[in-house]
Parts: sequence; C-alpha cells; structure tokens
Amino acid sequence: MKLSSALIPALFFSVAQAFSPSSNVRASNSAIFSTAAEASTESVATSSPGDRDILVRAARGEEVERTPVWLMRQAGRYMAAFREYSTKYPFRERSETPSMATELSLQCHRAYGMDGIIMFSDILTPLPTLGIDFDVVRGKGPQIYTEVRTEEDVAKMADPNTIDFDEKLPFIKEILNTLSKEAEEANTSLIGFVGAPFTLAAYTIEGKSSKDCLTTKKMMMADETGDNKAMSQFIDKLAVMIGNYGCHQIECGAQVIQVFESWAHQLSPKGFEQFAKPAAQKAIKIMKEKYPDVPVIYFANGGSSFLELQRDMGCDMIAVDWAVDMAEARDILGPDVAISGNLDPTILFGTKEQIEQAVRDCIDKAGGPGKHLLNLGHGVMQGTPEEAVGWLVDECKRYKGKDA
Repeated sequence: MKLSSALIPALFFSVAQAFSPSSNVRASNSAIFSTAAEASTESVATSSPGDRDILVRAARGEEVERTPVWLMRQAGRYMAAFREYSTKYPFRERSETPSMATELSLQCHRAYGMDGIIMFSDILTPLPTLGIDFDVVRGKGPQIYTEVRTEEDVAKMADPNTIDFDEKLPFIKEILNTLSKEAEEANTSLIGFVGAPFTLAAYTIEGKSSKDCLTTKKMMMADETGDNKAMSQFIDKLAVMIGNYGCHQIECGAQVIQVFESWAHQLSPKGFEQFAKPAAQKAIKIMKEKYPDVPVIYFANGGSSFLELQRDMGCDMIAVDWAVDMAEARDILGPDVAISGNLDPTILFGTKEQIEQAVRDCIDKAGGPGKHLLNLGHGVMQGTPEEAVGWLVDECKRYKGKDA
C-alpha cells in the first residue's frame, strides 16, 4: 500500500518541527525516522484489503474476520508527539487549524495502526453555531461564557435548521476532506463524532465541568413542573443541530459517527429516559434518515446502570463503559444490538501480559473474534505508557479465539 504524499513528510520529522501555526510549510526531510514512522511502516506491511472498512462493517453489526479496534481519546496527551503541540498552542487553535488538527488526528494511527482515524476535535466545537461562546483553557478545561437559564435565553439562539456549517465551521470540511484521503491511503476508516444533546446542554448550563450538575438538574425539575421549559427547549435545539452536524461530517467524509453522552453518569434512569434519551434519539434519527448506510455508535459514559434503556436508541451500535462486565452487557442488550467496548483504561498501566489477557477476555465475553468492536470503556488516560497502547492494538488484531 502506498502512503499519501501528505503523510510521508510527517513521518520524518518531530512534531515540534512539522507545522507552524501561521504556515503549512513543513521542515526539510533530513531528520531521522521516528518510532511512529517505523510503527506505521510495520502496520502498512501487515495491512489486508478488508482493513479499509472492517470497523464500519462491525459498527453496522456485521460479523467480521477479526475484532477491529480503536480507542477513545486515541489522539491525546499520552503521546509525547501530541504534547509537542498541546504545550505550545491553545486547544481551539489546534482543533480549528486544519494542518494541526490533521496531524494530531494521524499521529496515533501512524504509531499503532488502529482500525480507524478519528478527527481531532471536541464535542463543544459546534456550540458557536447556536451563538454559544466557549473555550478550552489549559489547566481549567472547558469554559462556556454564554448563560442559558430561561426560555428567552433559548429563543435568542440561532435556528438549528438554518445553520451553514461550511460558513460557521469551515475548518471541519477541510480537516475531514484531508483525513478522508489519508484514511483511504492508509487502508482504514474515518470516524467522526458529536456530543449528545444532554451533555452539551449540561456543559453549557454549568459553564464548565461539574461534579453534580445542580443547576442543570434544577432546570430539569422546573421543566417538569412547567415553570421553566428552557431545558426541554434547549435540548431540542441541540438535538437538531447535532443531528445536522453529524450529517455534515458524513458529507465531508466521515464513515462512522460516534455520539458521546459524556455526562450520562450525572443522570438517574428517570432523568436519562425523560431528557437525554429522547434528545439523543432525535439527533440519531436525523443522521440515520439522511444517511441510513452510515453507522452511528452511541456511548453513554456512566450509563451502564441503565443499559437496558439503551436497547432502542435507534443507532447501529452501543458502546459500553468499563463499569459493566462485557458478558453481562451483551446479555442486557441482547443478540440484535451490536456492541463496542469496554476495557478499563487503567489496564494500560499494567504489564504486557495483563493487557493482552484483558483484550482476550473482553473479546471472548463479547462472543469471540469478529463479534464486536474493541475499545476502552472511557478514554486513554494521561500518563498511559505509549508502548501499552501498541500492546493492546497488536493483541486485538492477533487474537483468533480460545480454540485457535
């Protein structure tokens, strides 16, 4: 397989030299090959024709020839190459500058050969299309500056049916168009993602990360009594925007969309069923009605305690967190629901043998090789040894089952 001309130079240089924020000019090609380049060369040599869409087929619920693998937060701070950017440039500059976002999306695939490249971005990225101002501040995390408390606040937001994503978020198209070409050259799939409506609503209402989401829950209770319907009105606007945003990503080249309900752990089963679930279903329905052949994965972080409520989300696959045994999750969801997950991210701090055994156990409990999509039950943690990620990916691709 031939590497694309855009990818080859990046294999030769340190990330510190690869891009300038004000220029797309790369450094000269006199540097020594990095270990990421060597890993990429190895993954190219062992690639097979089916690898191009094995993740897509698995996400549709098809049984495939081996268990495919990608990792949440696979482009992240555990990689030294990634930190060369994150320590120098603010998050939004990195995620909204196509050259940098593309490079950060590709680093992990070049190093480890996962079965999908996921766009480097954030679930909050589309909020400005509704008129919601945010930033991601180093040391503080997401900071949302637009207050949403009343029905009037929601009414002032843009109409989600008329948003022009090319105009409001022009970098998304450029990033995904480039990554689509890179994924084809690398014989792998391209993953897009969106935040679920409840999670985006809670982030906005709280203005930052929150331990209890108290303001959001007060608004949910006021919504129930009819005193203030801002919550249901806001979450409905977000559902339409998110559904359309997912469609936009597909039109730009994404082959799979994962919906992140990152704050499901803040919800009781009742809260999930009353607010989060209908809104997520609406967003998913918008995507599936327009692009029925593009698989959608739904992941409710902390939602394994009400996993039975997720059987009818309308998506193609349910991703489960690490707080439930994979065999139990498979039983709860039933044989007709495709499943993804769910290794505890802390296993990556274990020994090579522990990591490989955890991979084998997860695959076996999911039904055996080719019966699910292997992932972590949350994101790769900061400080994870880089070689540990390689051990996980390699074992997943190698494992042929207990009886092999």
